[in-house]
Amino acid sequence: MIRVAAVGDIHVGRDSVGRVRCHLEHLPNRADLFLLAGDLTKRGLPEEADVLADELRGLPDQVPTFAVLGNHDFEAGCEEYVAKSLAGIGVRVLEGDSETIDVDGVSVGVAGAKGFGGGFAGACATEFGEPEMKGFVHHSMETAARLEKALHEIADADVRIALMHYAPVESTLRGERLEIYPFLGSYYLAEAVDRAGADLALHGHAHGGSEKGVTPGGVTVRNVAQPVLRKAYSVYCLERGGEIGCGAPTVGARA
Repeated sequence: MIRVAAVGDIHVGRDSVGRVRCHLEHLPNRADLFLLAGDLTKRGLPEEADVLADELRGLPDQVPTFAVLGNHDFEAGCEEYVAKSLAGIGVRVLEGDSETIDVDGVSVGVAGAKGFGGGFAGACATEFGEPEMKGFVHHSMETAARLEKALHEIADADVRIALMHYAPVESTLRGERLEIYPFLGSYYLAEAVDRAGADLALHGHAHGGSEKGVTPGGVTVRNVAQPVLRKAYSVYCLERGGEIGCGAPTVGARA
């Protein structure tokens, strides 16, 4: 059994010193890997990235930690600084790439990409008209293609996880206003997951959404945005072939 701890949208700011680390002290005893689903900072400022790195420092030495960035991490135009700060403490930051690790003889592959908006089948933007609209949809398609490529790279892993920030399905958006669905995710991401294959897909971004969903192809989807989880992280337990529930305890306090 593989225990996957995950959370997104922790929005670390300059005032977050000491507010994250205290909730992660027991994580290495409760999980085999830790996944961060974007929006790790409030505005992507270098000083926020420094606080984030300090809060997570030492954790990746105890439990393999992977991350994708979210829209908040791009706000200040310093996303490369954010990524380098995380990489500097051992967090594997993924964007269209993947990594496979061994957990007690089971190979676990994690593929990551931020994703983007665009909407869902029957109510989605199309690559037509103004250059701005074409650019919007093209970016959505491009990020989904990067995720699909990364998933293909881990096709031989015993357990495969797709990590993104934007939502791949509508079901984990329920609770959000319908009008903003196109800005919360894209069905291109679900198509990428279904074509390449995965045992679990994780995302954040939708603070008012729902935790549980599934792709059209039957892949389990979980919205791990912290405002949805209402705790520091959740643990999902996997075996070859998919999610089997959660046998490990989770932290009850919100970071």
